Amino acid sequence: MSLRSSGEVEQGCEIDSDPRCSALSEWVGVALDMGTPADLSSLAGDAGFRRYFRTRTEPPLIAVDTPPELTNPARFVALADYLRRNGIHTPMVVAADTAEGYLLLEDLGDTQLYSVLDDESVEGLYAEVMSELLCLQQIPFEEQLFPAYSRELLLKEMRVMPEWLVRELLGHQLDQQEEKLLEQTFELLLNSAEEQPHTIVHRDYHSRNLMIRDGERPGIVDFQDAVWGPATYDLVSLLRDCYIRWPRERVERWVLAYAATAEAAGVMQPVDPQLYLRWFDWMGLQRHIKVLGLFPRLSLRDGKQGYLQHLPLVIRYVLETAERYPELKPFTDWFSGTLLPQIEPLPWYSDHRCAGDQPK
Repeated sequence: MSLRSSGEVEQGCEIDSDPRCSALSEWVGVALDMGTPADLSSLAGDAGFRRYFRTRTEPPLIAVDTPPELTNPARFVALADYLRRNGIHTPMVVAADTAEGYLLLEDLGDTQLYSVLDDESVEGLYAEVMSELLCLQQIPFEEQLFPAYSRELLLKEMRVMPEWLVRELLGHQLDQQEEKLLEQTFELLLNSAEEQPHTIVHRDYHSRNLMIRDGERPGIVDFQDAVWGPATYDLVSLLRDCYIRWPRERVERWVLAYAATAEAAGVMQPVDPQLYLRWFDWMGLQRHIKVLGLFPRLSLRDGKQGYLQHLPLVIRYVLETAERYPELKPFTDWFSGTLLPQIEPLPWYSDHRCAGDQPK
């Protein structure tokens, strides 16, 4: 998830009373040769363990507290450099102390793609960010920078759903038959992911991780978990965004247009359009099953309540996609018949059947 992705303002910290904030302020002052600690203002955070601050300098910069025992700041710096050298507009790293977990980055502004999307702007804006995605997928593979998006990792992600949505949020104990059903469903999705062409995968390429500035290419943030994996993953992250929805017919038109462009660019060999659409659908289902567990975990474990309001749209994506494929009917029936009646009374729930239809 991205900087400011939840829409919640971080509680922040008192620079003078929080040792890491105070140390970050002093470090930024030294890095910028200011002679005094930098004046920082707190920004809303992401779904992880990083904290973000804007410097009161001209131009402003972003100071990041990224605890090395919980994150991997060295990898962030290496990826930022590699992606920038290959033409991707990631924030320039102005200074870094990866041992302590302090970063100073170019400020890409506050205008997320999400905030400027509407029915009129979406065609042009999506054309821009899909062009950036195509550039990302054409970058040469570096094995040491991009670990495999393996079956094990994809499966681990999906298992977040039965743990955090089913057991922790709903208090529902799965029986052996239910566990077997989920594992069979997960196996189908894993096989689909494995048979796709593989490219660099940002892993969270959506409207709140894409920054828009006049006269510049879209800025891309939250790339630190990039991997080498299925070619449709980032495309479905964008076009089946957990925060905004577009009609299926429109999405399929964008998907097939992108597939044709990717084929022409040599990203993948020609593939039957219906097979590509199935790859796209099933990759989206894998991602949204993961999110069905991730958002409750963010709420219950991390106290980030704002994510739960987006679950109805994720549920809509899951059911609309699964209902289209006979192989997934047992999963659809179980989710609709067993989980949905337990979800509907919860205070954050709104009718998933029209989630995403209302204005933002």
